[in-house]
Amino acid sequence: MSISSLNAISPIDGRYRNKVNALAAYFSEEALVKYRVLVEIEYFIALCEAQLPQLSGVDHTVFDDLRAIYKSFSTEDAQGIKDIETVTNHDVKAVEYFIKEKFDALGLAKYKEFIHFGLTSQDINNTAIPLTIKDAMNAVYVTEFRALLEKLKSLAQDWKDIPMLARTHGQPASPTRLGKEIEVFVVRLEEQFNLLNDVPSAAKFGGATGNFNAHKVAYPNTDWKAFGTKFVQEKLGLQHSFPTTQIEHYDHMAALFDALKRINTIIIDLNRDIWTYVSMEYFKQKIKKGEVGSSAMPHKVNPIDFENSEGNLGMANAIFEHLSAKLPISRLQRDLTDSTVLRNVGVPFGHTLIGFKSTVKGLNKLLLNEAKFAQDLENNWAVVAEAIQTILRREGYPNPYEALKGLTRTNDKINERSISEFIDTLTVSNDIKTELKAINPSNYTGI
Repeated sequence: MSISSLNAISPIDGRYRNKVNALAAYFSEEALVKYRVLVEIEYFIALCEAQLPQLSGVDHTVFDDLRAIYKSFSTEDAQGIKDIETVTNHDVKAVEYFIKEKFDALGLAKYKEFIHFGLTSQDINNTAIPLTIKDAMNAVYVTEFRALLEKLKSLAQDWKDIPMLARTHGQPASPTRLGKEIEVFVVRLEEQFNLLNDVPSAAKFGGATGNFNAHKVAYPNTDWKAFGTKFVQEKLGLQHSFPTTQIEHYDHMAALFDALKRINTIIIDLNRDIWTYVSMEYFKQKIKKGEVGSSAMPHKVNPIDFENSEGNLGMANAIFEHLSAKLPISRLQRDLTDSTVLRNVGVPFGHTLIGFKSTVKGLNKLLLNEAKFAQDLENNWAVVAEAIQTILRREGYPNPYEALKGLTRTNDKINERSISEFIDTLTVSNDIKTELKAINPSNYTGI
């Protein structure tokens, strides 16, 4: 059975595939195989450039042909490697044999044993996988993140002058402005993104137990530590982790996943706030012709995009949580648990992208209901009590908090008239009374 959107097990490869297609170039099995080939080819070239005597006969003009192996890597090439794997039962060894076939075709047969020279599989996996994550972050994640961030910035500007009744503990509180409340999320996301940028993309490269044992025994006079660092950092653009065991310690990768999780958590918080505003009728939603909100209730236009985003970001965070908690733990010099876990690294990225796109889609549907904002403010004149008692404190008025508490904590309706009548009872100057009466729920919004 060929995989389609109808028979795929995961919704990422099924229902939502069109939203995450861009990730296939980094997190699919074919992508992983391609990146392994890239590392193996660049490693061979680096050995040649290190001027090992046995590689002195390699014409450096062939490097372009070698790089073409991964630059023009095809699905057919990936399938060829998978076919080899059915015999070797080892995925990285299959890559080595595939490249050896390419060496035969390029007339480099005498140098084939320097493919994967002195390495263990993890030298390839622990460089290829961080490279896929780094490239996916730069090419896909950052683009989608910035699309969401820019949308929020635009809304914060558009709504900067919209006064809004705030609610703390679900109860009416000092008024705010809608744009400022969106700006809160903008700044939170920007600050976490800056922290995300500080996390290095680290890679292990050092042989079977991290000590370059095989390299040193073959070429004892070569500075293999310097070679490894130069290869990882200059050729691959990653940070060389050293010392390590057989595997990368994954501490930096765990930090990356934790940072991604925090960003998702902020967006979940945003989704829930917007969902609540919709339920309060602060927003209406654009209606798309032909869409159905409920199978039973024709009138409904549900905030499903924010719900979809919340669910997908929650899924992403659950997996990021496991990745960051599990990967830094490995028995002694290595066990295999990291290998199967890392094969799922694209899954939380997929759910994250779906979440980002759904939030943007929901934000684009919002229609401001200014009348509802104004109505809620008008119905909650009690919130200006804070302003009045603060000015009275400034003027040295006795027990101003208690005076306002007595006014506002009654079952009587507090409105503009009752506030004005209360101000008239105060023993303060007419100028102060004028100042106090100028305050209303719509203009008491701070800075």
